[in-house]
Amino acid sequence: MDFDFEFFLLSGTVVSGLIWGGWLLWTRKAGAEARQEPLVVEYAHSFFPVLLIVLLLRSFLVEPFRIPSGSMMPTLLVGDFILVNKYTYGIRLPVLHTKVVELSEPRRGDIVVFRYPNDPSVDYIKRVVGLPGDRVAYYNKHLYINGKPVALKPLGRYVGTGDNQRYNGSLMYEETLGQVKHRILIMEGRPSVEGEYVVPQGHYFVMGDNRDNSNDSRYWGPVPEANLVGRAFFIWMHWEPGNLGVVFDRIGTVLE
Repeated sequence: MDFDFEFFLLSGTVVSGLIWGGWLLWTRKAGAEARQEPLVVEYAHSFFPVLLIVLLLRSFLVEPFRIPSGSMMPTLLVGDFILVNKYTYGIRLPVLHTKVVELSEPRRGDIVVFRYPNDPSVDYIKRVVGLPGDRVAYYNKHLYINGKPVALKPLGRYVGTGDNQRYNGSLMYEETLGQVKHRILIMEGRPSVEGEYVVPQGHYFVMGDNRDNSNDSRYWGPVPEANLVGRAFFIWMHWEPGNLGVVFDRIGTVLE
């Protein structure tokens, strides 16, 4: 991603704040409080509060994301618009991403947004399956944590609409990770990446719920804690690609 919205948002907030604040200081010292604001100061005066509120909300509270691919189906569909909690794993400075306040750590089963380790300018979304120190294995399309198979419950075959129809007929299961029960898709006959991995300290092993259509830790390794952006928790809108438009029954879905 060439356009760094966070950087330009921070820059716009700082520049507009300096222009408006500088004008206020100058007029006070010059005794010219009634002087009409120049156009550039008027714009800074108008935009600074808005930019500051957006910066604070986006950096420290919640940030919206759009789901562009089917790697997290059936939990998240192409066209979902989600909200991500930015403070649950600690408060970080915007742009620098340096953690300044420690809060909680990711739990097994959390859906997390993170900066892709191979290209930090790109945001990815996956589910945490392995915590620091865990031994994660994936064989015959089945997940094992520390030598124990993760519980699976068959749910039949997946049936979707719009662009999501491409995965129709995939086997759907309910998987239990810790206290989290969620659905996954498995495609019969499609080869899977298999192997066993030990998660280093300060890292998390992540996988997509669409197990045979996900570029995840099985391919490029675990996610460093420093790359975490936040936890996805809510679908606030769904726009079905094609001609279907807004799908209202997905709006308001709490993510697990």
